[in-house]
Amino acid sequence: MSAFDVRPAENFDDVAAILNPSGNDRACWCLAYRITSAEYSALRGERRADRVRGLCAEQPAPGVLAYDGDTPVGWCGVSPRSRMERLNRSRTILPLDDLPVWSVVCFVVRSSHRRRGVARDLLDGAVDYARSCGAPAIEGYPVETEGARLNSSAAHVGTTTLFEAAGFGRVRPTLARSDRRVRWLVRLDLGAPAR
Repeated sequence: MSAFDVRPAENFDDVAAILNPSGNDRACWCLAYRITSAEYSALRGERRADRVRGLCAEQPAPGVLAYDGDTPVGWCGVSPRSRMERLNRSRTILPLDDLPVWSVVCFVVRSSHRRRGVARDLLDGAVDYARSCGAPAIEGYPVETEGARLNSSAAHVGTTTLFEAAGFGRVRPTLARSDRRVRWLVRLDLGAPAR
């Protein structure tokens, strides 16, 4: 049973509370995989925020949020891979096939709620959301920790252990690295017909 309520990220203010709580002009806003490198470099501050505000108003939402009561405590960036421009052009995380999969690209959990199962609830919520939107499968590109503790900036992609506990299977290693460790393409079949 989930300890945290996970919902589609449709409320921009709640997304901002997780992705940029300090108002940093260089915050990623979980856009790095979603837009081209040139657009990402050109957008700063409020322009990045506006881009995410627009994504929150679209369907499907750009991710899911975990709540502790009414307080947002975590984010998981998940969308159809086809909507992730930079991921689609990636030379290090190549597509496995032509299946219209959804991709999990990012986790952010408030420091006050780490090690309390928020990431697992977020991943379960991302799977449920992708399934409810008709996704035939969902992928992630987590890092293999090899039992070591990761640099916190490298942990945003999730770990193979987290994904495997949620039923994802390893498909193949990618050419991408986090904290100098291999990232894997992992996939979970959702049993939905391809659209």
